[in-house]
Amino acid sequence: MIRVEHLYKSFQGQKVLEDINLEVKKGELLVVLGESGTGKSVLLKHLAGLLKPDRGSVRIDGKDITGMPERELLRVRKDIGYLFQEGALYDFMNVFENIAFPLREHTALDGKAIRGKVQDILKLIGLQGIEEKYPAELSGGMKKRVALARAVILGSKILFCDEPTSGLDPLRSRDISELIRGVAGKLHCTTVVTSHDISNSFRIADRIALLQDGRVVAIGTPSEIRASRNVFVQEFIA
Repeated sequence: MIRVEHLYKSFQGQKVLEDINLEVKKGELLVVLGESGTGKSVLLKHLAGLLKPDRGSVRIDGKDITGMPERELLRVRKDIGYLFQEGALYDFMNVFENIAFPLREHTALDGKAIRGKVQDILKLIGLQGIEEKYPAELSGGMKKRVALARAVILGSKILFCDEPTSGLDPLRSRDISELIRGVAGKLHCTTVVTSHDISNSFRIADRIALLQDGRVVAIGTPSEIRASRNVFVQEFIA
């Protein structure tokens, strides 16, 4: 589904990603773990076509998106949901308007159909009846849930989540992690999550890729990562 080959990226001469190679299988949930500043979010933005690499390729369904014209890339992005680290909800829109925004921008659905889809997705994330609330009236965990709903409202085939548990307490972190796992499973999304939240990552991941200084130093199932003899891996997950 997603294949990254020999990906390099630097900013002002500072290497951020160096020879990244990985594959995300269709329907899989891959968690990219690593310390802060190791390139996790930069990698995710390359997967979504938000950044272009210095070298290497990102292929989605066999198509190299790194050199795609913007118009063609926009068509690819319609199948991609992106959950930003801070949620990125529009403060001037209520919950209904935030979630409905992609439907109004990218579909010809009428108002009744849009309302039905928004209500369905709110039920899926367990937040029925909050359509009229504004982001300022929501808790951190609720904001993440609403942002997740907006990310998948178009029926995304691919879901990217950038540090979804950032800023949440342990209980809310577990809840949002399990919600992502559940929503991805119900919608059959191929999912990539970046995180430094070790316990929740091991709870929800099909496979884990561990980054160190912009390189993949280990990739495998949670049990395979736990069994790794790499010193950095053992220190990181300890």
